[in-house]
Amino acid sequence: MSTPSSPPTGAPQPPRPGIPLPGSHLPGGQARPEPADPNRIKAEVDALLAELGATPSVTGPAENTEAGADITRRARILEQAHDVLVDALATVDKI
Repeated sequence: MSTPSSPPTGAPQPPRPGIPLPGSHLPGGQARPEPADPNRIKAEVDALLAELGATPSVTGPAENTEAGADITRRARILEQAHDVLVDALATVDKI
């Protein structure tokens, strides 16, 4: 049965209030996120990976502290690159 306020049969219906939309649980999910730009993402990840540089050689106990600090720095850089990729994936439509 059709009422004056119901949409015509076959017309797309707006989402019902209270039903979450796909991706709405993600940060910034309420607004339309900007689609992932592959060139920008690649540039960001490449820049972060370039910061890693060469691994320092560890020869004795005095260098262990430096090596530990370098590992922490490298882990932080890799985490930032991971975050860039995760954010990009969050903007891609799921098929």
